[in-house]
Amino acid sequence: MALFNPGKDTGIVNPNTLNIINAGTTVTGDVNSDGDMRVDGTIKGYIQSKARLVLGQSCKIEGDIKAVNLEISGEVNGNIIVSDLLTVKSTAKINGDIVSGKLIIEAGAEFNGKCSMREAQHTIRKSEQAQPRPAEEKIA
Repeated sequence: MALFNPGKDTGIVNPNTLNIINAGTTVTGDVNSDGDMRVDGTIKGYIQSKARLVLGQSCKIEGDIKAVNLEISGEVNGNIIVSDLLTVKSTAKINGDIVSGKLIIEAGAEFNGKCSMREAQHTIRKSEQAQPRPAEEKIA
């Protein structure tokens, strides 16, 4: 806060602001957000959002995701748990398992994994050994 508002470091974070990780940016490590977040870059690690998370078409995620609401247009290699609504856009590529309260998958999306529709009382635990699920070979 003090970086942008010198002398006004109140220590209070506004959860209503939008956090953005732009294309061309790579984050290695866990990301936790209390507010809405949009990712167009790359994250290698666990992501947790207590609000809405939007993964843009250019994003690439290598790790598990937990969010209240999630919209995916990019690539995710990891497991996903969403307590409310998961929207998978036509440009999305997901390799991993999904647990979601509500689910929308647009035509053209790629999804390789298992899907459970239930209340998201289950948690995906951060795993140091988590390996992305390889895409299955296509038979000609």
